[in-house]
Amino acid sequence: MNKRLWLFKGLAAFSPLLALVLVEGLLRLFGYGHDYRLFVEDPHRKGYWIMNPHASERYFTETYNATTGNFEPFRQRKAEGTFRIFVLGESTTIGYPYFHNGSFHRWLHYRLMHTFPNRNFEIINLSLTAVNSYTVFGFAQQLPAYEPDAVLIYTGHNEYYGAMGVGSTSSLGGHPALVRLVLKLRELRLIQLLNRTLAGIRKTVSGGKVDLRENLMKRMAADQQIAYDSETYQQGIEQFKTNLNDLCRLFSEKRIPVFISNLVSNEKDLKPFVSAPGSTTASAQYQFTQATHAYANGRFAEAKQRFVQAKELDLLRFRAPEAMNQVIQEMVNRYPEVTVVDAKAVFEHHSPNGILGQETLLEHVHPNLYGYALLSDAFYEALKKKRLIATEWKNELSFAQLRQQMPITPVDSLKGAFEMLILKEGWPFNEPMPPEENRPKTVEEQLAGALVVKQISWPDAMQQLLAHYQKAQNPQAALQVTEALMLEYPYDPAFYGQAGKLALSLNQPERAVWFLKKAFQLEETFAVAQNLFITLLKLDRPDEALPYLRYAAAHNESSFSLNELQNFVDQLVSAKNQYLADTTNVALSNQLAAGYLKFANTAGAAKYVAKSLRLDPRNPVALQLKAQLQTLKP
Repeated sequence: MNKRLWLFKGLAAFSPLLALVLVEGLLRLFGYGHDYRLFVEDPHRKGYWIMNPHASERYFTETYNATTGNFEPFRQRKAEGTFRIFVLGESTTIGYPYFHNGSFHRWLHYRLMHTFPNRNFEIINLSLTAVNSYTVFGFAQQLPAYEPDAVLIYTGHNEYYGAMGVGSTSSLGGHPALVRLVLKLRELRLIQLLNRTLAGIRKTVSGGKVDLRENLMKRMAADQQIAYDSETYQQGIEQFKTNLNDLCRLFSEKRIPVFISNLVSNEKDLKPFVSAPGSTTASAQYQFTQATHAYANGRFAEAKQRFVQAKELDLLRFRAPEAMNQVIQEMVNRYPEVTVVDAKAVFEHHSPNGILGQETLLEHVHPNLYGYALLSDAFYEALKKKRLIATEWKNELSFAQLRQQMPITPVDSLKGAFEMLILKEGWPFNEPMPPEENRPKTVEEQLAGALVVKQISWPDAMQQLLAHYQKAQNPQAALQVTEALMLEYPYDPAFYGQAGKLALSLNQPERAVWFLKKAFQLEETFAVAQNLFITLLKLDRPDEALPYLRYAAAHNESSFSLNELQNFVDQLVSAKNQYLADTTNVALSNQLAAGYLKFANTAGAAKYVAKSLRLDPRNPVALQLKAQLQTLKP
């Protein structure tokens, strides 16, 4: 009897738990809710991962505020020789307001793949707008399983008002352990159902729908007056320290190199958002006014100190306090795999009198295109110093070359400018929109405007821009757009092949070879192989041309036999090897010139005729070859 009683009591005690388990199972069975894991299989490309579009929802109390990021595919099975980098952070890290190729990680990717043309780089940006260190740490926990070679981090400005921040509308208080428990529970479909039900009740009580036209900054900021060194201020510092410390410990235990940048923000060209009243040293506006006066009078050291103090005293904390940078610096002393990237020093070096302002930043924290290039340079130099990719960084693309070549289209630039006008018109900037110019808009302006109001997607805008430049017979601009698409879709061989053809039309054979080799690596085709071996022979690189010529001969889609050319190139490679061992041999030089001339490669022939005549100006064979060349010139 006693046993039965205990059994009934046990069943009664566990029945609520069993009921919850049953409900959870049924919700999952019927597909309710979302899986919040970081990566899902790419629906458009078998064998690749992409970021889960629902991954951020667990961090937002109101899921309509949840943001999505890039969907950059990477191989489920990491290819040999691939250097894989994950990027974590918030709106600056994802490249707001430009996104796509404006982001610092794309600048970095472009530079690395040109510095190391024979290496494969995967740089996957997992950053989101309106998040903070809770999301960054949550994503970081899942990364070791995906074989990162390095992790790059830029975070801290959203610590108060980002998702789960102590001053945000989704705050759960200043206790990281409690917040993490709630985030874990939100994986349950039952909790998702309860959240959705409560959100519906809140919407009913508030009297209708949330105005999503109101900018996200305002929707996320609850406590808009957080005093310096107050309890809430310290809670923000503590949550940042806790999350960053645990992240660094995780990666160090897994021996994964992590590069964390310190933070930059506008000091000189942004007055405080909210200031304490009065004209005391505790007033952000007072410090800013004094700083502006000192700057105007050439007292730059004083101006710097006061501008920074004005930022520290700003009650509306959309700019990270200096304490965040101190926390970041502490990590390098605590964990062996951590490197601090001193982006702040880089920005100060490229700012007048070392004071950050509109030269590199658009508003409070987001860089302009020059600023994003500088941020990429800071990470590039840190990677170089650590020698992670290679011990020697030969033939690297310089920063000046990067700025000149980076495929940022006019549409990208204009889109960023238009986004800023819209952002600054709203809270907390409240700057009136400038009057619209009464003139016809350019194609670039029309496309950028359509992008901002989401009438078209970025890929559609690029395709329309490309068609416009092709119609206008502007191959240089068309190449820029094609390269932009190539960075967005790094596994599509069509863009590499198209870029190669455009480079050839612009008489840029070296660039063409780079593009065509990438295209051939992704998809071996006769057309690409043909363009490659022809271009490489013109560049007098027969040893490189030979593999592509052999492929073309084995998969010949033309009406011409390539056997004779293949035999010639075999002989050419042998002759050139002999010539390189004896560059004063006029007979070998003439042999190479004659061989190239036979197949109408005038550039290759002219090169060796000139060398022969320098060695022996009266050499009859060289003179005869020169005469033949002259008859072939148009």
